[in-house]
Amino acid sequence: MDQLNNFLLTLDGYLGSSTYFPFILLGVGFFFTVYLGFPQFRYFTHAWSVLRGKYEKPNDPGDTSHFQALSTALSGTVGTGNIGGVGLAIYIGGPAALFWMWMTAFLGMATKFVEVTLSHEYREKAANGTMSGGPMYYMEKGLNMKWLAVFFAVATVISSFGTGNLPQINNIAISVQSSFGIRPIITGAVMATLLFLVIVGGIKRIAKVASAIVPTMGTLYVLGALSVIFLNYQNIVPSFISIFRDVFTGSSASGGFLGASFAYAFNRGVNRGLFSNEAGQGSAPIAHASAKADEHVSEGMVSLLEPFIDTIIICTITGLVILSSGVWTQKFDNEFQTTDLMIVEGIYNEQVEEDRQALFDFLVNGNESAVMPYSGTINVTSGLPDSTDFTVIHARSIAEGVAWFRAGELYSGQVIITGGLPEDPEIVLRGKSLIHSAALTTMAFTYGIAGQAGRYIVTLSLVLFAFSTAIAWSYYGDRAIIYLAGFKYVLPYRVIYCIGFFVAAFTDTTIVWNFAAVAIVLMTLPNLFGIVMMRKNMKQHVQNYWKDFQ
Repeated sequence: MDQLNNFLLTLDGYLGSSTYFPFILLGVGFFFTVYLGFPQFRYFTHAWSVLRGKYEKPNDPGDTSHFQALSTALSGTVGTGNIGGVGLAIYIGGPAALFWMWMTAFLGMATKFVEVTLSHEYREKAANGTMSGGPMYYMEKGLNMKWLAVFFAVATVISSFGTGNLPQINNIAISVQSSFGIRPIITGAVMATLLFLVIVGGIKRIAKVASAIVPTMGTLYVLGALSVIFLNYQNIVPSFISIFRDVFTGSSASGGFLGASFAYAFNRGVNRGLFSNEAGQGSAPIAHASAKADEHVSEGMVSLLEPFIDTIIICTITGLVILSSGVWTQKFDNEFQTTDLMIVEGIYNEQVEEDRQALFDFLVNGNESAVMPYSGTINVTSGLPDSTDFTVIHARSIAEGVAWFRAGELYSGQVIITGGLPEDPEIVLRGKSLIHSAALTTMAFTYGIAGQAGRYIVTLSLVLFAFSTAIAWSYYGDRAIIYLAGFKYVLPYRVIYCIGFFVAAFTDTTIVWNFAAVAIVLMTLPNLFGIVMMRKNMKQHVQNYWKDFQ
């Protein structure tokens, strides 16, 4: 697992976590914002009118209404990125990461407007009579780049697991186990069965389920979140100040949080923003291609609302829950995952500025000149080490009250440590440290009016959010399969998709998120290239739309 995780981290270093990627993503959004005359502002009101069905025609070609297409696309974006993704971004980049999520969403509104319009234009009917569309179709027919279309379709299949499948059930399983004590393998089995029963019905059943789940889950989650924010109202203004204060400087240390550089806040904010709203990834156009519309731009108008709803509204609410409750700087009892664990030589105290700075350089900047991973033998008696010449780091914080376990029992004996990690994979450490992802958001919800019952709001919301995301992404994947190999291979894909959904329920969380980070970029880069190449076509569509509209 460690080798796989290191491989994914290496790939991510060249892709999503690279220096160039955030600038490309935001740059394309900025380009279309200016090129199309700020559609985020100019078309915002009109987009709501189109969504309400004001301009619908009964004989327009397609399979779903504007609202159903938006619901399907939103069900694909409103998922663990809104709960676990925001928690992960703040944990890594501090409050400033939320600002860069906003920027990704604002500029992403223009990007999504373009990618959906173009994909809707080049859609075609599949063998079963349903509409099939997406960037692969405009890449082949609009750009005459079959090779790019095939690459994108393959990347979509990969990302259907990396974005819509594995992270969703993994977070569901963790949250359900935390709240109800149900083993992940059981949660995975039940949810995988339900998933198959829905997706086997195709786009019409998917759209019907999504249009029912999305409004329900959104209302439930927002009400629960507001109860936390209002109870901690005195921290609302300081939370906003912390977001803007550290935008260009990075977040300073606070509590157990050792700090974050500007690069971390910027990179993680942009990456988590992309994972949340998927603007530029090319996924949502696949759902919108099914919409009944003769005017392709009208569906692009509807899609413009997605990043606004998904990130600017829902992710902001999540961020305020985490920041106003203060849980992002606090340590909580948890079981340490190997991929977040590092045992280092020497004794460090986060209250000592020199120690904190050394650990910051080690964890954030990768500087091992001052801090070295521990290697040697540690004697443990009844779960406690006999020596104290080392420090346990977990989730980028100094762990406290650490106990050593093996097979669920307090361990006694020798533990060989190599490169900062126990050689015996059955050795498990438990104690207090920072937490992240869905666990952080879940903890924040217990600081509201509902108290400890708040965790159940997150659990139920996460189940609905993540399950609806998995449903939508199965559709994206099977459209890509249709493009690559034909309709007859859709059912085998759906079966494998559900098996992957089951297995990911009990897979290491960090590995799942790292795989997701790689998968997203494999889709995003070719799609961004494609829509920039189609810019003149897009501008002409917009001009024609308003001429015909008038």
